[in-house]
Amino acid sequence: MTDLPRETVIAASAPLPDARPGLAALWMVGAILSFSAMAVAGRAAALELDTFELMSWRSAVGLLIVLTIGAFAGTLGQVTRRRMHLHVARNIAHFTGQNLWFYAITVSPLALVFALEFTSPLWTMLLAAIFLGERMTRAKALAGGLGFAGVLMIVQPGAAPLSSGMVTAAMAAVMFATTAIFTKKLTATETITCIMFYLTAMQLVLGLACSLIDGDMAMPSLATAPWVVLIAVAGLTAHFCLTTALSMAPASIVMPMDFARLPAIAVVGMLFYDEPLLWGVLGGAALIFAGNYVNIIAARRRTT
Repeated sequence: MTDLPRETVIAASAPLPDARPGLAALWMVGAILSFSAMAVAGRAAALELDTFELMSWRSAVGLLIVLTIGAFAGTLGQVTRRRMHLHVARNIAHFTGQNLWFYAITVSPLALVFALEFTSPLWTMLLAAIFLGERMTRAKALAGGLGFAGVLMIVQPGAAPLSSGMVTAAMAAVMFATTAIFTKKLTATETITCIMFYLTAMQLVLGLACSLIDGDMAMPSLATAPWVVLIAVAGLTAHFCLTTALSMAPASIVMPMDFARLPAIAVVGMLFYDEPLLWGVLGGAALIFAGNYVNIIAARRRTT
């Protein structure tokens, strides 16, 4: 679910002259709570809405929020059409990944989905080498190897049948990584308001097209509507909290905090859904974390 431009993370990995890790940790608590709330709300809304309908209503609420904030901030004039092809490609990738993620959380333990989602930065690293010409260093190769080993520990090929939740969660991570590549290209010239406007507007169109393909579009009931609003708000606040935390401390401090999402969501799964604590998932996530951390430290050294 994390959709930060990769250069934002790398730039934040350089030493900050006025780093405030304590405040950064508080902002990360907000991000962790937001991501967890989105997962819980997604499961609740999925009882009534399919993933396409859920994305449609989420995007509608998100578009209203973006337009309102943009109007108050006076930034709507920053919305341009000069790189429309990149916006289209980015939002098709993100729409696909988000739908896969929402499906995965309804059929698999939350901890497993979150663990596989953490492979997204490693996929971004690989795709950046292929499509952006970024150099594949030994540190990146080591990070990729550790991440791959973590995925094998989680999926345990041969020991357990491959579930649809595993496949869709892994595919969602690849789509989020693809989104990050297009985001990196867009942030070279486009503002956050422009990117967020097309994010919500285009995904609303995509969601409606997919929802109406069978001629039926479900309206959220009064009981489900608050969950849809929570998904939209939590998605925006999660990225805002994470971005703010990165502005206050190096990524080598902030990003490891993000992995607290895994034990947090594992506890949520146990308390609310009677999901077992899967040690293979936690062990695999530790390897994925190690791979991401190696990459962050290497990026920090390159910027110092």
